[in-house]
Amino acid sequence: MAKLESTFKNMVVVLFLVTLIAGGSLGYVNDLTKDAIEAAKLEAKMKAIKKVLPEYDEIKGEFKVATTPGDDSLEFYPAYKNGNLVGMAIKTYTKKGFSGYISVMAGIDAEGNFSGYEVLEHAETPGLGSKMGIWFNNQEKPKQCVIGKNPGNTKFQVSKDGGEIDAITASTISSRAFLDAMVRAYEGYKENKIEPATAQVN
Repeated sequence: MAKLESTFKNMVVVLFLVTLIAGGSLGYVNDLTKDAIEAAKLEAKMKAIKKVLPEYDEIKGEFKVATTPGDDSLEFYPAYKNGNLVGMAIKTYTKKGFSGYISVMAGIDAEGNFSGYEVLEHAETPGLGSKMGIWFNNQEKPKQCVIGKNPGNTKFQVSKDGGEIDAITASTISSRAFLDAMVRAYEGYKENKIEPATAQVN
């Protein structure tokens, strides 16, 4: 009986040591790579901002706004050229995707229209919902393209629901989710709009 207890203790000790070493190694690797990961995320974010906005000189006065308590926030990036506000990039999101969470960087110009978008994160079905990255950006197909439009004068719902935007073929849920994220960005823009007349950069 004593031998069994000793063996069990040895197994527990070995398991503890293995766990301790593995945890320490993971923590060490995390410390080594977290700065590089954060830098990569920042670079990807800045590339997305540049892609979705009209030409600008500077991003200034970034801010976040909570949507609902305990939920995600919208991130706002005002863009200026020669001291004048030319647009705003908004990092928006939805949780209504076929596979859940979708994050989008939406660009809104000084007239309040979408100037571009970049899908940042999603887990939608490859070849179907994943097409949202290009589907709603195709200006050769005006009924599916959101560029140059806004939810204030265009019904940002899929045609199947009585809206004015054509859904991705066989991906109605993903299309609804994408439009939900874009509407959230537009509503945030309206509520937190920076007036061009007071938006001079010093």
